Amino acid sequence: MIVDLLIVILQLTNNIKMGLTKTEMFTDLQNEISCFAKVLGHPARIAILQHLFKIDSCVCGNLVKEIGLAQPTISQHLKELKHLGLIQGNIEGTSVCYCINIENWTKMKEIMFQFLNQDISKNEDCC
Repeated sequence: MIVDLLIVILQLTNNIKMGLTKTEMFTDLQNEISCFAKVLGHPARIAILQHLFKIDSCVCGNLVKEIGLAQPTISQHLKELKHLGLIQGNIEGTSVCYCINIENWTKMKEIMFQFLNQDISKNEDCC
């Protein structure tokens, strides 16, 4: 009886440990930096962001022609950028218009600048 109870407890404990995502092991800031890096890690998303900055206004559908990818692919990349909050979209008629979310873009720049601006001192004892 006690052995059976211990087995059940161990199984539950293992299920709880196995159910945790690895991201829970890291700080919110580390996870946030990782999400920024991931969303910026695809050249199509970089091209979309560059185009939005270049036109300095909302874009309502000419991204397929500009980027050169299929509409479903563009839509998936827009979804990723919007999910992270780097762009925002408004429905105008039958299309969705997208532009840079300046507030979130500024926040990302500040966080990434602090991370990327870390320097190590030259330690003579280090390889």
